[in-house]
Amino acid sequence: MKPYYALARHDGNQPLFNLVEMSIVSTLAGEPLHLHAEGLRGTGKTTIMRAARELMPKITRIAGCIYNCDPEKPHCPLHQHMSREEIMALGTEEIDMPFLEISHSAKVGTVAGSIDLAKITDVNNPKAALLPGIIPQAHRGILFIDEINRLADTSPEITDILLDVMGNKPGRLQIEEAGLPTVELTVQVSVWAASNPDEDPGPLEEVRRQLSDRFDMVVYMGRPSSVDVVVKMLEGSDRARREEVDPRIYEARNREFQQRALEMAEAYKSTELPDFLRSFIARIYIKHNLESIRAIEAVQQGAVLYSILKKHKQIMINDVIEMLPLALKHRVDGDTLLKIMNGLESRSSRDSILNIKDRRISKATKEREEVYFEGGARRLKDMGRQEIIATEKALNPNDF
Repeated sequence: MKPYYALARHDGNQPLFNLVEMSIVSTLAGEPLHLHAEGLRGTGKTTIMRAARELMPKITRIAGCIYNCDPEKPHCPLHQHMSREEIMALGTEEIDMPFLEISHSAKVGTVAGSIDLAKITDVNNPKAALLPGIIPQAHRGILFIDEINRLADTSPEITDILLDVMGNKPGRLQIEEAGLPTVELTVQVSVWAASNPDEDPGPLEEVRRQLSDRFDMVVYMGRPSSVDVVVKMLEGSDRARREEVDPRIYEARNREFQQRALEMAEAYKSTELPDFLRSFIARIYIKHNLESIRAIEAVQQGAVLYSILKKHKQIMINDVIEMLPLALKHRVDGDTLLKIMNGLESRSSRDSILNIKDRRISKATKEREEVYFEGGARRLKDMGRQEIIATEKALNPNDF
């Protein structure tokens, strides 16, 4: 498999690169970001997601804990009742952030958990014990599922498990096995999925709409539209050229991202969306009668992460607009999404907006604005003309 940073980037796949990196940062900060990449076969959606495994930063866990318990917040049956002193005595270790995959041949026991046959058949000390499945072992990491539309169609039991895991942040997982008490675990995992909506059984939102809504963001992979980009992709596939590449170059870039991911995760924990942008999102929700609260929560989470990823000094309205189609594509019909986006991109004008820079501001008003904007939001005078027009129309639709 090609290294992550060796993959060619173009307008059709750049949003997926952004979302993958945003999800790693968000997961590291303790808040999952679920992604679904749709596209025709051969467009590279699965390649990008699997290649991102090498970007995974280190996490600290209780030494030897297969559930990846955070020493500060142990959650597994073995460690959740231990005192801080007992956990310190066990020690800690650093591991790569988990990146695990659910295959289409997986069974419920493999995915959730089952009886540990090795312990129950131990001649010296036989005992009934739980062997955690793929999902509990992916705690604080990434869970990847290829062709998720087919999995949703053929494995309803595993789909129900995913609904619980992705239903809240963090999610929950209940493991039930005959002869063992029921175990309920907190699971903090970002689910990444890929699918081709043109192949049977069809788009995920038509196969299992509840599961489709659980994904925060859905991105459609487009084809490269530039000859130069296609040539670059062919060069990367040429065996002779590929053997000339020094792998240490990519390893250095991976380490650079891993370090930056730690910094971005800390920044995300302390960054809030400005009130006027939160109101902007809320008005879109009310005006267009959106059903899913998850949709606007995803827009908020995505806007903050996107702003941090792109090194913006403050969260801008364009960061919100960038996330809207990704959070709404699978939740509203095409006409509604087009109406929302066209409304934001409207170029109609009103004198009351265009002349705003010419208005005199009293000293008292200016002082109030200083207090209001100290959280990082922007004044209207700092915004571009078209951005002011689009914002005004979105916030006051009845005036237009």
